[in-house]
Amino acid sequence: MKTEHSETKTIARSAGSVGTAVFASRILGLVREQVFAVFFGAGFAYDAFVVAYRIPNLLRELFAEGALSSAFVTVFTDCKIKKGTAATQKLARNVATAVLLVVGLICAAGMFFSADIVALITTEDFSEIAGKLPLTTQMTTVMFPFLLLVSLSAVGMGILNTLGIFFIPALTSCFFNLGSIITGLLLSLVAPRFGYAPITGMACGVVFGGMLQILVQLPALARQGFSYRPRLNLKDPDLVRIIKLMLPAVIGLAPFQITVLINTFFASSCAQGSLSWLNYAYRVLWFPIGLVGVSLSVATLPVVSRHAANADLEKLKEAYVSSTVLSLLLSLPATLGLIFLAQPIIRVLFEYGSFTAEDTVKTAIALSLYAIGLFAFSAQKIIVPVFYALNKTRYPVIGAVIAVFINLVIVCATIETLQFKAIALAVSLCITANYLFLSLMLYRIVGGFAAGYIVTCFLKVLPLSVLTGAGAWWVGGYIETYLGDGAFARLGALAAAVVFGIIIYAILVNFIRVKEVTTLRTKLLSCFRTTKAA
Repeated sequence: MKTEHSETKTIARSAGSVGTAVFASRILGLVREQVFAVFFGAGFAYDAFVVAYRIPNLLRELFAEGALSSAFVTVFTDCKIKKGTAATQKLARNVATAVLLVVGLICAAGMFFSADIVALITTEDFSEIAGKLPLTTQMTTVMFPFLLLVSLSAVGMGILNTLGIFFIPALTSCFFNLGSIITGLLLSLVAPRFGYAPITGMACGVVFGGMLQILVQLPALARQGFSYRPRLNLKDPDLVRIIKLMLPAVIGLAPFQITVLINTFFASSCAQGSLSWLNYAYRVLWFPIGLVGVSLSVATLPVVSRHAANADLEKLKEAYVSSTVLSLLLSLPATLGLIFLAQPIIRVLFEYGSFTAEDTVKTAIALSLYAIGLFAFSAQKIIVPVFYALNKTRYPVIGAVIAVFINLVIVCATIETLQFKAIALAVSLCITANYLFLSLMLYRIVGGFAAGYIVTCFLKVLPLSVLTGAGAWWVGGYIETYLGDGAFARLGALAAAVVFGIIIYAILVNFIRVKEVTTLRTKLLSCFRTTKAA
């Protein structure tokens, strides 16, 4: 019991460090989306940007932040334990050089074939709108180099995470958002003078933000003795192992991203603005996913990789269960909060400038449907890396195929009736199905884990989350009625609702007897004391 509690504390401490940086990143990410909403709204320009950003971003999440990150950390950890520092430095340089060459070629090909790629993932309805297809193609060409930059950044993040340094790598997204906001806005103002659409400046900002992601990690890498020198050995057993882990992981680690291309195609056939509504909603959803799922995933992966390398299956299972319970303790109340408060959240965040009241309603509906799968989104980011640590990569592949099939069936069956709503609903259902499948497979592979404990915790937390969400919705509505209309009144009502929900949940969750609650409370009190002392 002591060992299990210690493992939970280790993951929670690391996740807390990551969560702080991720929180700042998500705030800046929302600011970035607010910039889009105010200046470009939901429609022609932002629809084009969403499609143009889709391909490099999809490849980023599959390769850089998905397959490459998980495979590299797993092999790098094993190499560090068994071969020492010198071998890990050689491996890091070898991987960085291979990424530079391979991903560089992919980016060059993507830029050359941008028009064909855009035509492939959109329907005739999209291309029939005058000027939309050329604008999308132009921005796709501009943003493709972002893939190379973020891939190199992922290598640096993997090195630092394996060495127990989590804050700096997690902070890279902050610099990406800052770079893309500031540079993007400045270039958007001057772009029309050179004959380009203003939103093209935001596309250039994405590339500049990717450069900052690399630069911010260089000092920390240098302090750990890592510096880049070209080194390429394609026969290196560790590099070959990373490639072998990556090949199935391209599909298995991010099944949701596979469905994105399908859903982009279908969304491009819906009313203009559908791509925008779905994207704004998903960006809001990524706020809790980043704080919960990504933070716990980044903190858990080195731990389970170490246990797998040491063949300590019991500690691996303890780490996984603790991470999953921590995830549901945070993601379930967030789910119900997003469902009950979807419209006030979207109104406060985006309903300014070019973003209309109709856009608010449509985006809120998409957010509510996306939120249904929030726990599965977060938990999947924890469970998939466990399969990589165990070298059982075929199971995420199978799960990905199942998820894609379920998504396609649901979208095809409902797109005519539900339009853009069909896509958000299908995403939540297919991710949930995939997580349940992976949980069953992991249970069989490791000879069982405390699944009953996870289910019990879920059943305990769910009613508290419903009560919290409903209470927050009532408080927000009452206060908004009292304060009246206006931006400050809406913000005050939403803030009161959120604070009320947090307080009520924090009180009620102490009565359900889940040991991870103690870990969370201790961590939060520690952060509060640190902040107060500072």
